[in-house]
Amino acid sequence: MSKGTKYLAKEPDENGFIHYSDDEHDTWKQLYARQEVNLPGRACKEYLEGIEKLKMPKDRIPQLSEIDKVLQETTGWKTAPVPALISFGRFFELLATKQFPVATFIRSKDEFDYLQEPDIFHEIFGHCPLLTNPSFANFSHTYGKLGLAATKEERVFLARLYWFTVEFGLMKSNSGDLSIYGGGILSSPGETMYATGSEPELQPFDLLSVLRTPYRIDIMQPIYYLIESMDYLDEIVKMDIMGAVKQARQLGLFEPKFEPKAKAS
Repeated sequence: MSKGTKYLAKEPDENGFIHYSDDEHDTWKQLYARQEVNLPGRACKEYLEGIEKLKMPKDRIPQLSEIDKVLQETTGWKTAPVPALISFGRFFELLATKQFPVATFIRSKDEFDYLQEPDIFHEIFGHCPLLTNPSFANFSHTYGKLGLAATKEERVFLARLYWFTVEFGLMKSNSGDLSIYGGGILSSPGETMYATGSEPELQPFDLLSVLRTPYRIDIMQPIYYLIESMDYLDEIVKMDIMGAVKQARQLGLFEPKFEPKAKAS
């Protein structure tokens, strides 16, 4: 859903197979190896359970059919290969039909630590493990249906809900343990360490506050919102999300916690 990209997604061949170069497979291998070290003790247990279920290869980029087999068996989801850029409408349409969009390119090594646009490592390694979890899968499905029915103006506010949960969500259990469930963090070696460090501001999840919080895609996040457990996503689904969107539009956005930029969200 980013507005500009230097990357070009790869097209599947007539058998649905996507061909990658040795160098692209090597990028996957390096990213996987680094996050395999970073994530234990930082990623939430549901994510680590999903990694076990998917059993994705560590030394090559997986084919989408390999991922689909496990997702279909666990929650009825599947992936959908997409270009590097898709519209909000297409994005919501896919989620509403239990299809997770996967941009079929992988980042260059000079953007190893942090990437603005979602690549296949971000989508597959960052998000797909949690799509084996019923609460996360149901939240994503409900979100897609809401977005599909929303106006253009409402979708801008809904984007913040996705950003601060599915992309950059953190979890803090009753015992005080902090863990990651947002795919934008889980797939970023740089943000994994930053988000669980002492620098960012952490706030308990509040729907209205989330909808009113500006963000930028090209920086480490200055603020993260905490849920108590994966089950809390089921509670968010039961909230009057569109009512909160209406209220957030009336109240307006909070002051940004970052330097201004012309194209900030």
